[in-house]
Amino acid sequence: MTIECPTPRHEDEVVLLGHGAGGRLTSELLDRLILPAVDGGPGPLEDAALLPGYRELVISTDSFVVSPLFFPGGDIGSLAVHGTVNDLAMRGARPLALTLSLIVEEGLPLAELGAVMDSLGKAAREVGVPVVTGDTKVVGRGAADRLFVNTTGVGQRHGSLHPSAALARPGDAVLLSGPIGLHGTTVLSTREGLGFESDIASDTRPLHRLVAALAPLGAAVHTLRDPTRGGLAAALNEIARDSRVAVEIEEAAVPVPQAVAGACDLLGLDPLTVANEGCMVAFVDVDAAAGALAALRSLPEGAQAVRIGEVLPQGPAGRVTMRTLVGARRIVDMPLGEQLPRIC
Repeated sequence: MTIECPTPRHEDEVVLLGHGAGGRLTSELLDRLILPAVDGGPGPLEDAALLPGYRELVISTDSFVVSPLFFPGGDIGSLAVHGTVNDLAMRGARPLALTLSLIVEEGLPLAELGAVMDSLGKAAREVGVPVVTGDTKVVGRGAADRLFVNTTGVGQRHGSLHPSAALARPGDAVLLSGPIGLHGTTVLSTREGLGFESDIASDTRPLHRLVAALAPLGAAVHTLRDPTRGGLAAALNEIARDSRVAVEIEEAAVPVPQAVAGACDLLGLDPLTVANEGCMVAFVDVDAAAGALAALRSLPEGAQAVRIGEVLPQGPAGRVTMRTLVGARRIVDMPLGEQLPRIC
């Protein structure tokens, strides 16, 4: 008698937390169900899209479900503004307007909602982007977790600055505007009471001024991406895939704060896969790398900008590798699913 193993089912065909993590499960969900339903065509999935019929205008939308609502360095209100402004900036755009939608759970203290709104309004004013329209819904207890926020942004691109995830080229320098891992480890530590938040704080902040500083370099700036869900590993893999290039980074060059490294060691996490909300990775023409670094370092939010790697002249398309501290090479994979749920 022959016994055959049943064909594995896709986790019983239900949505998993990992489907929202920005890794391979997210790509599967998009390719299988979401993009076909909305006639999504081939091509890179950018942080923001060109508005049809208006070549220099871009649009982006995002929903924020972070838990807890408040954490060292930020809260769901400021995070919502920064996240959408940054998605516009990654397409080379300055923000023009935001929309705001709230889903509020019955029982949320009005004082907490007021604090979130005060922070959101302050963040929008500091960026200089008006909130022009929105919507508010209240759902019953248990139908949501306290407060969810959705923001949509419209922006206008800077001159000849037209970055895309599909435009990285062999020979490009890979730049990083600041340290990684701060946001994800801060939110997790605060939620679980781990104590690391006494040493670190989220890096949530807007990046549009950094992008404006790069604008004079124009077409020499090929790709911009803020490594949020899935961290730096996901961002580099997406760029390598969409540009069909091989990318290599230097472990010694990637800035990982000591407190982040300690938290990741204790929790079994890779800092490369931990979410960030206040840094960006840039692929620029090698001849423009020094000027790009100088432009980033001229602003406080880019003071710790560094060069972390390059696009290899040749190599397997879509592969990301890292030269380790001992001189070996290891493949940096696209994260599979959710390591740190509810961090944005």
